[in-house]
Amino acid sequence: MSLLDTDLPVVAAPMAGGPSTVALATAVTDAGGFAFLPAGYLSPAALEALLGEARATGRPFGVNLFVPQPGAVDRASYDAFRAALAADAADPGVELPAEPQHDDDAWPAKLDLLVADPVPLVSLTFGLPPAADVARLRRAGSRVLASVTTADEARQSEEAGVDGLVVQGPRAGGHSATFDPGRRPGDAPTADVVRQVRAATRLPVVAGGGVDGPDAVRDLLAAGAEAVAVGTLLLRADEAGTSATHRAALADPAFTTTVVTHAFTGRPARALRNAFVERYDALAPLGYPELHHLTRGLRRAAAAAGDPHRLHLWAGTGFRAAPTGPAGAIIRSLA
Repeated sequence: MSLLDTDLPVVAAPMAGGPSTVALATAVTDAGGFAFLPAGYLSPAALEALLGEARATGRPFGVNLFVPQPGAVDRASYDAFRAALAADAADPGVELPAEPQHDDDAWPAKLDLLVADPVPLVSLTFGLPPAADVARLRRAGSRVLASVTTADEARQSEEAGVDGLVVQGPRAGGHSATFDPGRRPGDAPTADVVRQVRAATRLPVVAGGGVDGPDAVRDLLAAGAEAVAVGTLLLRADEAGTSATHRAALADPAFTTTVVTHAFTGRPARALRNAFVERYDALAPLGYPELHHLTRGLRRAAAAAGDPHRLHLWAGTGFRAAPTGPAGAIIRSLA
């Protein structure tokens, strides 16, 4: 079964928090690819407005949902980490939440929106919701993709009734889709993970992680993926909503490597190594979304001030290849 009906086997990955815009999705689709828009962090009203804006373009698109997390941050560790952050927060005058804040990213309301007015594809990340929720989306007319990082997660997803998989390799930028936040992704090539997943399930696969050019696309297609997802390579595109601070850091020779850290949000995510990571990675407890809410004000202040060393600079290992220019040209160059 094919998941996509596109001219090119390239997908714009959903990048929550600003980089993914309707303009970016439109440019990717016009170039022959497919694009996902992120629902993560948006209120239901903001998601409804985003869906309206995207539908007005007349182009097909998909939506990515954050699966609700259990929220199990250790209170003593939370308090200790908050105290450690106090000096960094004092300079921009950021108030750090004294109480751990948990939410389900408005899952029920977002699910209702997509059931009432479905999109062609819905992708899930951070685990699996109840099988009944997957079935609701499918009955509404959407095909559902689960984001996985291992063959075992792929098998679980197939049992939950999804239509396909997004295989995320360890070299991908941003949050890991791992079902187990305590498991740090390694550094294996994404093609290896795709082959392991293809051996474990018959579901069709979109693959991404560490893509730095057309050779990487060819490798992933040869490994068994029907399409390749790119995110980091689009962060500096003209149509992306990436902050100026993040854009500049991706091209700054002072940033030489990426690292997987949970210091920003309480979930493992790959970012450029900066001073925040060096100071706090060993101190930060696991706990998403509690740590996301704890550090959010500090990160927003850093972006506004042009300070890359207190900002989550999400980036995959192929970040040095991220070009500027129109997104359509970037997509066409990959295929």
